[in-house]
Amino acid sequence: MPALALLLCALALLVSALAGLALGPVRIAPGEVLDIVLAGPGRSDGAFAAIVWDVRMPRVLLGAVVGAGLAVTGAVLQALVRNQLADPFLLGASSGASAGAVLVIVLGVGASIGLSLPAAAFAGSLTALVAVYALARRGGTMSTGRLILAGVAVQYVLAALTSLVLVLSAQPDQVRSVLFWTLGGLGGARWDELALPAAVLLTGTALLLALARPLDLLLAGEEGARTLGLDTGRFRAAVFVLTSLVIGVVVAYSGAIGFVGLMVPHAARMAVGAGHRALLPVSALAGAVFLTLADLVARTAAAPEEIPVGVVTALLGGPFFLWLLRRSSRAEGISG
Repeated sequence: MPALALLLCALALLVSALAGLALGPVRIAPGEVLDIVLAGPGRSDGAFAAIVWDVRMPRVLLGAVVGAGLAVTGAVLQALVRNQLADPFLLGASSGASAGAVLVIVLGVGASIGLSLPAAAFAGSLTALVAVYALARRGGTMSTGRLILAGVAVQYVLAALTSLVLVLSAQPDQVRSVLFWTLGGLGGARWDELALPAAVLLTGTALLLALARPLDLLLAGEEGARTLGLDTGRFRAAVFVLTSLVIGVVVAYSGAIGFVGLMVPHAARMAVGAGHRALLPVSALAGAVFLTLADLVARTAAAPEEIPVGVVTALLGGPFFLWLLRRSSRAEGISG
């Protein structure tokens, strides 16, 4: 079953990537797109080749990398906090990464010490995750209600910080840039910016796959995991750092995109179960498919205007979150 799910997700990714390359303000026949791609970069002449290789290909690849990263980290965070409502966006990690990136872009914070945009986004993501986890955990337990409230509180603080930075900015043209970080978008994708997020995604996913068994142990509960020899405190701290790194780097190039890490892992669990050795790769491929298609909708639904892809994922993810919250509240209550 996992092998079949992986195969179907891989085929779906190829189809969605082909659609992303073919569709847009200028439509290109799928057969012609395949000819251009198979010929390789720089080996086809004409406007269509330039559109495919210079404009759409980097955007499709970035969407696949970001979608995979958010889905994988969402699945891991749900195991770490043992809560099905956990998500990089809902736990404030994406907002923290955006806030760190905005500080560097607008105020130049960290420029004097060589702090790069991905590093600032990583620091913001890790700070937000640790803050939410500390606020939500009380007496050794963590309820759904406290987790949601902590995530909302941290997001409000980060949103206020981002707004303050914007107000203090002396350059009005930076409003659009800050809006990008708060709503998310893939329009700025460039070939020279793909290597870092792709490398971090592949390395991070490989390391998380190596930790599949301890992640499975956490599903048995805190005491059960300790009984089986897992140092839960150190393990959580190490995985929080690793997931924050992946989230920070992908958000540094895409802005805050919500609900991918919430919806995709749930769909993957229905297909392959809760075991992380199968769940993580299926989530990665499914996340890549989901965000590639969401970005296609974002740039074609209101053409020639472009909708931020974060708006599209929120329109899809909001109702899903409410359904999931309702189901979770029936199971355990939303009292803190």
